[in-house]
Amino acid sequence: MFHVEPETESTTPGPVEPPAAAAVVFGDRLDKARLYYTALATAGVERGLIGPREVPRLWDRHILNCAVIGDLMLPGVRVVDIGSGAGLPGIPLAIARPDLRITLVEPLLRRTVFLAEFVAEAGLDNVLIVRGRAEQAGVKKEAGGADVVTSRAVAPLAKLAGWSMPLVHEHGRMLALKGISAAEELERDRDELTKAGAGHAEVLECGVGVLETPTFVISAERLDRAERRAERKGGGRGTPRPKRH
Repeated sequence: MFHVEPETESTTPGPVEPPAAAAVVFGDRLDKARLYYTALATAGVERGLIGPREVPRLWDRHILNCAVIGDLMLPGVRVVDIGSGAGLPGIPLAIARPDLRITLVEPLLRRTVFLAEFVAEAGLDNVLIVRGRAEQAGVKKEAGGADVVTSRAVAPLAKLAGWSMPLVHEHGRMLALKGISAAEELERDRDELTKAGAGHAEVLECGVGVLETPTFVISAERLDRAERRAERKGGGRGTPRPKRH
């Protein structure tokens, strides 16, 4: 298990103190978010999970950017985070929303070791780690039937839909964290989403009024058979304007 050293300039480069928004997002669990920041800035960099240049913007670009998507989730839902990597967005989400049941799916051993060590260190009893790829039968069996599947910087939207839809139940949702080009990506890959059984796709903005730059999320719902036929016949609903949450 890794051990977090005292926060000094040599062990934790870049700004350590979280921005004011962190207190709003994490509340009385801010200490766990601080612990995650330190783990990413030290062991995460040493093990090649986070680039050194990302350390000064860990809070804004990574930790808070991920945590605010909890605003899109009902209490107590089951979440599967595919391609979790160093735990983004699953770990910040688990810290901000301890009511959620979160499964982190990651194929690489060194990443799952890091995740397991941090989950134990932080006492995140709402997190389960599964080693594997989202498309593997074993992962589908262990993690399938979720309410929500999340992803961040994993793959283009068309591939994400093919991996995410089998992991959610009917009317469950895929939430893919994207950049400012989310609307263009949705327009480009809408037909592929339909083929994967997804519909009601839209671009949402999270953290408006809290974060300096909101998080753009593509949300798509797994349709039942009748809805899939209607979606294919109708050719989709077109790309709506981003919604704010």
